[in-house]
Amino acid sequence: MIPAEPHGHEPGSLCEDLIKATTDLAPICIAVVHPCDVLSLSGALEAARKDLIVPLLIGPTEKIRAASVEAGEDLEGIEIIDVPHSHAAAQKAVEMVRGGSADALMKGKLHTDELLEAVVDHDLGLRTERRISHIFALDVRLYPKPLFITDAAINIYPDLNDKRDIVQNAIDLAHALGIDLPKVAILSAVETVYPKIKSTLDAAALCKMADRDQITGGLLDGPLAFDNAISRSAAEAKGIRSEVAGDPDILVVPDLEAGNMVAKQLVYLAGAESAGIALGARVPIVLTSRADGIRSRLTSCALALLYHHHRRKLTV
Repeated sequence: MIPAEPHGHEPGSLCEDLIKATTDLAPICIAVVHPCDVLSLSGALEAARKDLIVPLLIGPTEKIRAASVEAGEDLEGIEIIDVPHSHAAAQKAVEMVRGGSADALMKGKLHTDELLEAVVDHDLGLRTERRISHIFALDVRLYPKPLFITDAAINIYPDLNDKRDIVQNAIDLAHALGIDLPKVAILSAVETVYPKIKSTLDAAALCKMADRDQITGGLLDGPLAFDNAISRSAAEAKGIRSEVAGDPDILVVPDLEAGNMVAKQLVYLAGAESAGIALGARVPIVLTSRADGIRSRLTSCALALLYHHHRRKLTV
């Protein structure tokens, strides 16, 4: 058995580091979609107390107030926009972004598909030329830096063009966090190009696309299996010479099934803390699981805030 590298860090540092990085930034206005349970409501309000966001709560007022009573939260001074149900909340939130009243979206107690249906609406949504994709930000105790996994929540079986956007979205997020040249490992089951495994062909193509500036701002390598992507000693044992292997910032998975399993295994078996954000729309979308705790929601809001200000800086 190949021994694990003796590296690690203090758990919980990702959340604290990201919040610290937002100290000099103005909070962003977030449309919180259907915050009708304790976790989604408390997460948004705690992010407001940390000066990360100014929340606009969109949903049935009675349900939001009932959740606030259950959570022991005071809604004094918090704007609530009353709509009858979650579907209407998603539509109203998108409308507010289109009208310039909100800088980002935050998922509350509704299914991801329901929120994204409003986001990708051809006429009234927030689509761009870029494919929307989700990025998990993981704080893994036995890994020395933040680890990003994409896409494990939106694109089920992405094709090569989808993967190009998935990679670029993740690189753009890394830039917003101050990672100038993120290292991107394109995962498969093996580390060699094997025509019977399509993900190895996609990985090789993505690396060549980066060589031709179809993907910019990152250092790509693949295909890489998970072990030699994440462990330098595993890579060396297989004779892999790579600046990425053993030191990636971003793991790009073959499909949603693989990515969801990898991310959740790290959370539930390795004790990783996770956050989630979707990019590729006009604005960032804080996209956490309904079971995620307050720290996950804080970290996700910090990601959205840093990305928003980074993108504004690029357009000035």
